[in-house]
Amino acid sequence: MKLNLPNILSYLISLLTPLALIGLALRILLTPIFYSIEYNMPYFPADEYGFTKADRLQWAPYAVEYLVNSADTSYLGDLKFPGGAPLYGERELSHMADVKGVVQGALRVWYIALVILIILAFLARKGNWLPQYLAGLHRGGWWMIGLAVSLGFIAGAGILLNPDIFWAFFSWFHSLFFEGDSWLFFYSDTLIRLFPIRFWQDAFLAAAALSLGGGLGLALGLKHKPSVSTSV
Repeated sequence: MKLNLPNILSYLISLLTPLALIGLALRILLTPIFYSIEYNMPYFPADEYGFTKADRLQWAPYAVEYLVNSADTSYLGDLKFPGGAPLYGERELSHMADVKGVVQGALRVWYIALVILIILAFLARKGNWLPQYLAGLHRGGWWMIGLAVSLGFIAGAGILLNPDIFWAFFSWFHSLFFEGDSWLFFYSDTLIRLFPIRFWQDAFLAAAALSLGGGLGLALGLKHKPSVSTSV
């Protein structure tokens, strides 16, 4: 039986498409754009322990930048409040190191997905199977729409209906990457004061919206036309 390689690669492209779109959304969220907008939202909860919006805008960039740079935990550990007390405790620093590993691993997956998609686009153009390549993007766009709508529903339901819905998802999500309760902190800890649960609800909603936009662009912007398959 002959192997239809272009069609197989078309499904690989479909699998890589959501990874590329989710990775792009993650990278956008790891810029000052998201937290700057988020902290300026009128509904964003105030910090009962004293952080002002200006304080959050002062300290949040260090946490976000740490996740994408090559520094060790001293990058955050050396930060101090005006009185000289450390901004982060040891448990928070340990968790941030774990988060950095997860984030940078996710970004590596994104880079790899993009590189493979670019290489396959070149091969598709040279090998006369560009229709199958575009069909893979088209199909992947629809898959991304399904994932994004599901994620957006969970985050939105947690905001509009019952906070426990998002909290259950948030707990499950953390259980995939972190051991035990290492990701749980007191409300008085800096990480929670800077990034309360509403921050994460909106982050997941933003990721869903960005990914949905990309999925819609591929699913509706690329006209899928049947093509003559090439067997090899």
